[in-house]
Amino acid sequence: MPFDGIVTRALTEELQEKIVHGKINKIYQPTQTELVFTIRSQGRNHSLLFSVHPTYARFHLTEDTYTNPKEPPMFCMVLRKHLSGAIVEAIEQFNMERIVTFTLKTRNEIGDISHKLLIVELMGKHSNMMIVDKEKGHIIDSIKHISMAHNRHRTILPGQAYKLPPSQNKLNPLEINGEQLLRKLDFNAGKMDQQMVGIIEGFSPLITKEIVARTQFGSNEVYIEVFAEVQRQLIDHDYTPTIYRAAKEDFHVIPISTFNGEKIEFQSVNDMLDSFYSGKAERDRVKQQAKDLYRFIKNEKSKNERKLKKHQQTIKKAEKAEHYQKMGELLTAHMHLVKQGDTSIRVIDYYDPEQTELTIELNPNKSPSENAQSFYKTYQKLKNSKIVVEKEIIRTEEELNYLDQLLQQIDVARVEDIEEIREELREEGYLKKQKTNRKTKNKPKNPEPETYTSTDGTSILVGKNNKQNEYATMKLAHRDDTWLHTKDIPGSHVIIRAKDFSEQTLMEAAELAAYFSKSQNSSSVPVDYTKIRHVKKPNGAKPGYVTYDNQKTIFVTPAKDTIEKLRESNKRG
Repeated sequence: MPFDGIVTRALTEELQEKIVHGKINKIYQPTQTELVFTIRSQGRNHSLLFSVHPTYARFHLTEDTYTNPKEPPMFCMVLRKHLSGAIVEAIEQFNMERIVTFTLKTRNEIGDISHKLLIVELMGKHSNMMIVDKEKGHIIDSIKHISMAHNRHRTILPGQAYKLPPSQNKLNPLEINGEQLLRKLDFNAGKMDQQMVGIIEGFSPLITKEIVARTQFGSNEVYIEVFAEVQRQLIDHDYTPTIYRAAKEDFHVIPISTFNGEKIEFQSVNDMLDSFYSGKAERDRVKQQAKDLYRFIKNEKSKNERKLKKHQQTIKKAEKAEHYQKMGELLTAHMHLVKQGDTSIRVIDYYDPEQTELTIELNPNKSPSENAQSFYKTYQKLKNSKIVVEKEIIRTEEELNYLDQLLQQIDVARVEDIEEIREELREEGYLKKQKTNRKTKNKPKNPEPETYTSTDGTSILVGKNNKQNEYATMKLAHRDDTWLHTKDIPGSHVIIRAKDFSEQTLMEAAELAAYFSKSQNSSSVPVDYTKIRHVKKPNGAKPGYVTYDNQKTIFVTPAKDTIEKLRESNKRG
């Protein structure tokens, strides 16, 4: 993703205007790779997110909320000790690299003013963040510790002197001209965009491809002219923060003229980055937290699929029960023809209108009577097993539906929903229950379904897991509210909290039901809807399972944009 030196430059300039001279009030570390600073500046609080995630490394102001662990990680505690109450004095980018230093004025243990550096290095899987004593130049701590065994160029450990990453000897695009660039390029080698990535500091493949496309493989003068235009945009801070949506999503602050697809422009770089990364980073956090649950449920599903296959084989075998009954009766009718030690006998099939003959295989070690009884016993065994296995098949299919529902819920879950799914599995006996200290045991909180607001202002509830589904449907909803669910497809319970509502609200609620279901990426998804009074939970049913009647069905195609608008509408409300 193109979080390159140019984006870093634009973002740094924007943050200089927004939070320099601001005060750091709070520091949180929601995950092992993310930190959130609350900075009071210009009369309002700003949430500044830092991430050293190998795929989503970045920093920007965010409107998202994050769930924090009960116990803050060690690095978070170190930052709180040294930076709580600190003033942001400066934010500086190193050349055109993705390395940014926050200079912070704070006070030490005895109250004297001291300066700390918060250095963020965005380098993919090598991304890091560290706090450095400005006067001494040594590292106080870092979010990732790197020993000499892992990096022979520099060590990132508490007490070590901070060193910049090894120089790649690239050209700074702010300091060179087009002619200097041309002298570095080999036109005979081709792949001009790749050459520029290796030559120019801070340029991503997205930008170099844009430069090559603008030149249309013209003369040297054209290359100089196009590079000069991009350089002018950088020097003049002429940015257009834009997300480009197609098969692959991209973003940048320099306009990409060659892009064919949806373009969404933003007023600020921070807004663009927050919008672009929000859903992706959230899905990754959920994936990390639910990794063990997902694996466990998939294993349970595989076990039940194998069990169902065996049951189906038993049923197939049981279909031969009447054959064994017939053999037993024919053998009994022809018992006088059988001698001890016979291995088979040919008899007339009285059940066949044509009265044809058939051969009955016998066990020579059994008497004629014992052979007949053996056929009757096999018949009875298969008959009884069919009754038992048919019940087991129903139970196994219900189990598979339940597990499918859980997998779907993990796919659409928020971070805070995962623990409720985990708790449900404990209550249902799939996972061991946690031992709780009676003194510290808290009263369990009610589940919190997600709330959306329709275009005409009607409240819509969406359950993201079985606990939320059940609580929303059986506790929160009024009997005259309307309940929606995808027809025969695992998904969320959706409730329109109004007796009367518009057709548009119904369609938006149906889109929510389709979007938060297994058919999220399908078109023309069937969604049933009925009044809450027609929805019932059978005794002994698994969490979230209900039956309903008097329903009507509509077909909708879920769209992410619609869901985001409904979510934003709720935030504004």
